[in-house]
Amino acid sequence: MGACGLGQLIGSGAIFLSAGVPDPGAPHFLTEGDTAAITAAVSGLLYATLGRRRLVWGGHPAITPMIWSVAQAMNIDYGEWVTLYQSLVFEDEFPEETAHFNNVVFVKGVEKDVPQSLEKMRKQMLGETRFEAAVFIGGMAGVLDEYELIRASGDPIAIIPVASTGGAALTLYQRLDADPLLADELDYVALFHERLGIDPNERRYQSPREQPEAVADRIKMPKRK
Repeated sequence: MGACGLGQLIGSGAIFLSAGVPDPGAPHFLTEGDTAAITAAVSGLLYATLGRRRLVWGGHPAITPMIWSVAQAMNIDYGEWVTLYQSLVFEDEFPEETAHFNNVVFVKGVEKDVPQSLEKMRKQMLGETRFEAAVFIGGMAGVLDEYELIRASGDPIAIIPVASTGGAALTLYQRLDADPLLADELDYVALFHERLGIDPNERRYQSPREQPEAVADRIKMPKRK
């Protein structure tokens, strides 16, 4: 069974985030990204999911500070809801915000070999959690590597390449001939509510342990005027 179609709504499983800010000077650069759109999309994803779905990502040095900035502004124990994976091959380059996340999974590097170390981390990251969707925002060649690992796994994961953010997400979008909405919709909060099947009235919980198993039991109906 392959990855889910883009229109398929998902339930309450974890969300995988593959994201980065493209650097034209990097050897694995593919195409330009829109930094403002990348920031807005990451923020929109956090707003839609935090306290409702687990979010897992690999520690890109530009993305981790974004997630920390949004997460600390919300009254949620984000340490219970987000999991950050880091390869120890980059130990001397971790952004300072990494220290703020109390559930970082550090993966031992393969000597000094960066490609093998990243592959090892990605396989562990994608193999330790059941994901129902993977969101791709901006990024460079590593984003495509993570997509290929998901595709090769055969797991039924909804693939959401946010093409409007540019970078590898745009390349993936074009490769998959995906829904034009992913290139045109700039209201990222609405986009993720719709694509991830998260009702805007769903309550946020301090930890996953407090969250009812049935999605219907999490819905807070708006008060009648």
